[in-house]
Amino acid sequence: MGTATPHGARAHARAQDGTRTPTMPVVPATDWPARPAGAGPLVWAETVAGGGYAHKVLARGTELRLTDLHGDACAHLVLLAAGRPWERLNAADTVKVQWNAYLRAGHLLLSAQGRVLATLIADTTDGRHDTLCGTSTLVRNTERYGDGAAHCATPAGRELLTLAALKNGLDTRDLPPSVSFFQGVHVDADDGTLHFTGSAGPGGSVTLRAEQDLVVLLANVPHPLDPRPSYTSTALEVLAWRAEPTRPGDPLWDATPEGRRAFLNTAELLTCRGQS
Repeated sequence: MGTATPHGARAHARAQDGTRTPTMPVVPATDWPARPAGAGPLVWAETVAGGGYAHKVLARGTELRLTDLHGDACAHLVLLAAGRPWERLNAADTVKVQWNAYLRAGHLLLSAQGRVLATLIADTTDGRHDTLCGTSTLVRNTERYGDGAAHCATPAGRELLTLAALKNGLDTRDLPPSVSFFQGVHVDADDGTLHFTGSAGPGGSVTLRAEQDLVVLLANVPHPLDPRPSYTSTALEVLAWRAEPTRPGDPLWDATPEGRRAFLNTAELLTCRGQS
């Protein structure tokens, strides 16, 4: 029976029940075949195809691990405080407050309110990340690849992040510049030229800890400075599990004066909201 009739379409759709593909969400996440060592119960398990996107609302304390499975993923990340989209990732403040443009384990992802949205608690790459360039755009991808619309073969990161935002009641005005993981950029010390450093190779991962309830938006697309003429983007694994937020006494809390102040600002907000 074909799909030209409602009965045929229903039969076809139901025949797909239980099918798994290499790139898809696993629901419930606890059905993921292998939980990371030491991780709590999984709350998000998904493999995002190259040229794909994902989104989720995560509770404070949740740990989120991103893994570049094959060496050509580039995870463009936007974070917003859940229910308060005016507090969102500020890449410029993340750089200037911490005096460093190169993300490493121990660095904080900050909002413009001087609060911590997430902490980068583990990084198995050699810091091949980027806080400076943002993601690709429709105009740029159309120039490079012939198209950049969300549903084409070469989608731009901005278009995919917009779709992810819309599915969370947000729109383009809520989208700040993203940060990127797994495809690095180096700044020339003499003239400030940005040099694309590429990937650290397959299997690299980063783990973030949510320090507030967060809306997480992800686009897995080529870095805008990737010089390769073809649209090259491979699968990104996304896993998240229940854990605890950073608290006083944790070495990360007092690692720097700037970081301690950001944690104190965050704690003040949470106390006022009855979430301490």
